[in-house]
Amino acid sequence: MAKAKTVYFCNECGGESVRWMGRCPHCGAWNSLVEQKLQPETTAAGRAVLPPAKAQPLREVKAEAAARYQSGIAELDTVLGGGLPPGCTVLLGGEPGIGKSTLLLQAAANFAQYGRVLYISGEESPQQIRLRAERLNALADGLYLLAQTDIDEALAEARALTPLLLIIDSVQALFSTGIESAPGSVSQVRAVAAAATAFARESGAAVLLIGHVTKEGVLAGPRVLEHMVDTVLYFEGERYHALRLLRAVKNRFGSTNEIGVFEMSASGLLPLSSPSAYFLSSRRQGAAGSAVSCVVQGSRPLLIEVQALVTPASFGNPRRLAAGFDLNRLLLILAVLERKLGLPLGSKDVYLNLAGGMRIDDPAADLAVAAAVASSLRDIPIEEGLLLTGELGLLGEIRSVGQMARRCREAAAFGFSAVLCPPEVQEQAGDKLRRLPAADLETAFLILGLTRAQDAAKTKNNH
Repeated sequence: MAKAKTVYFCNECGGESVRWMGRCPHCGAWNSLVEQKLQPETTAAGRAVLPPAKAQPLREVKAEAAARYQSGIAELDTVLGGGLPPGCTVLLGGEPGIGKSTLLLQAAANFAQYGRVLYISGEESPQQIRLRAERLNALADGLYLLAQTDIDEALAEARALTPLLLIIDSVQALFSTGIESAPGSVSQVRAVAAAATAFARESGAAVLLIGHVTKEGVLAGPRVLEHMVDTVLYFEGERYHALRLLRAVKNRFGSTNEIGVFEMSASGLLPLSSPSAYFLSSRRQGAAGSAVSCVVQGSRPLLIEVQALVTPASFGNPRRLAAGFDLNRLLLILAVLERKLGLPLGSKDVYLNLAGGMRIDDPAADLAVAAAVASSLRDIPIEEGLLLTGELGLLGEIRSVGQMARRCREAAAFGFSAVLCPPEVQEQAGDKLRRLPAADLETAFLILGLTRAQDAAKTKNNH
């Protein structure tokens, strides 16, 4: 009998090494090599073996766009690029309890109208899934359930059933008997994903994999797992907020710029057709420290409320905290406010929050963040019906951002009457927003009434 071989796999890139090293020789990650014992393989089970083929000119390759299956959930179909293509492999990751199984169970019930759907669960019993399906009203005739942790047995049942959609929950819970390591290990995750991908290629069925994430928020297991699949989706949101966001970080069949917005309810995940109304629903009118901006996520403009609270520092070092906004970006904006406008923020605690649990990286919210901080510091509310949009530079200038016409149309649809923006932003037909041009922060704050005489004197002295 052949002796088992000991190798070391990298948790980050999936690279293999014959001995342990502090740093991965493939990707350079530190302390990422994990020891695994491999038995000699006697079969090619789980490997995607393609039939022999000869090279041919690219122009002679015949390619036809296959019809996509619609999940019946508009937000999910948008992120997938218009639906689920046959023969693809999709990996869905997210924190525990965020709603991954709920989303796919709802989608499975809708996909069952096209044919058989097999849901393989390695973590829950059939009784638990039945109770959830009753709550979600997802008891479809073509939906089959299998509780199994052996990937070979599960795929054997799938080949006998011939489903058009296969759901595996989760890729870390299933294992291959040909590998002597615990489920969830680097080699097991790679083997399960390879077997599922091979099944999708040979049968033409779409495969949806659920994956766990680490405490850093990335998918658990080797990074090669993301390279093996066709599409990688992340399901995000705060556990104690109803808002859920679905993002695509890789998509071979569509764009990665789209997002799906859902609201978690007692009856499951509900798509939000108007997220801006959700974010502005609880906004207080005439409150100091509040400003509204419009950010673009994918192709969708979203109105968000930026809330700031500035208080005297209780201890020696002032605190800066941000929820939903990049902290380093906030520190940059505060430095510009101090240096260019003379605002006394060096002895103040500054807290920033995006209402509704939203996380953004669009620089268009910079102007709203700066205005909200100054509004809270001065206790002066910002004019109602005013949208603030623009990127802030280190010299205090306000830079234009893209897709301004779409942002203005979204704001006009929700009753906004004016927009404070860079002067190069031209009025577009149909947006109905009055332009208040401002080339720099000083001009913007004069328009908003947030600049005092002593601030203007300090700014003049600084220059």
